[in-house]
Amino acid sequence: MSDRVALVTGGTRGIGAAIVRRLSADGFTVAISGRTPESVKGGLEAFRKEGIAVAGQAADARREEDQKALVDFVERQFHRLDVLVNNAGVGGFDSVDRLSPEDFRKTVETNLFGPYYAIHFAAPLMKRNGGGFIVNIGSLAGVNAFAGGSAYNASKFGLLGLSDASMLDLRQDGIRIAIVMPGSVATEFSHSHGSRDHSWMLSSEDVARAVADLVRYPERAIPSRLELRPSRPPKK
Repeated sequence: MSDRVALVTGGTRGIGAAIVRRLSADGFTVAISGRTPESVKGGLEAFRKEGIAVAGQAADARREEDQKALVDFVERQFHRLDVLVNNAGVGGFDSVDRLSPEDFRKTVETNLFGPYYAIHFAAPLMKRNGGGFIVNIGSLAGVNAFAGGSAYNASKFGLLGLSDASMLDLRQDGIRIAIVMPGSVATEFSHSHGSRDHSWMLSSEDVARAVADLVRYPERAIPSRLELRPSRPPKK
């Protein structure tokens, strides 16, 4: 087992699962979370079939106590945490006058409160071990608003601010923080929104490679923002 430990929230499928595979291939011992015990069990079984040993615990990103218990789980299992990837996220899309308060709250609490809780509880563990790297999976929706995106835009704009401020707070403790902001990514979510061609989109592996490259960056530098775009989107 590697002495480098990574935690990937929302690591059971999609972008999160691709990040798990990449970090594991790079020699990390990886732990994952999912919102439900069933999702974590399914993720662990899928990784096991691929020959990837992963630990996991259910944690709803919206719940402070779940995020604390998740970091405590990693500490009990591995006694350290070197890389935290805040990937868990949801999307609620509708015109602001039709979007329910419940959907707005769920989106913001998952995409913004969840990373805050994870950083808040992971930072002391990283400090005790001399530092670490935190990568937040944001979106270009964090700098570009679009109609129907009031909840999602708000959460990702907020995540960008959280990332930048947290980076300034923690860099003197040896904790580097970066945000990856991909454009359109071909995931289960994108495929569920119509049957149009998705071949031009980024892949989950593109985002995973960006994460892996960031955490290998020399310690003297913090590449704090990475915008990742499809190279040839459809012409408008």
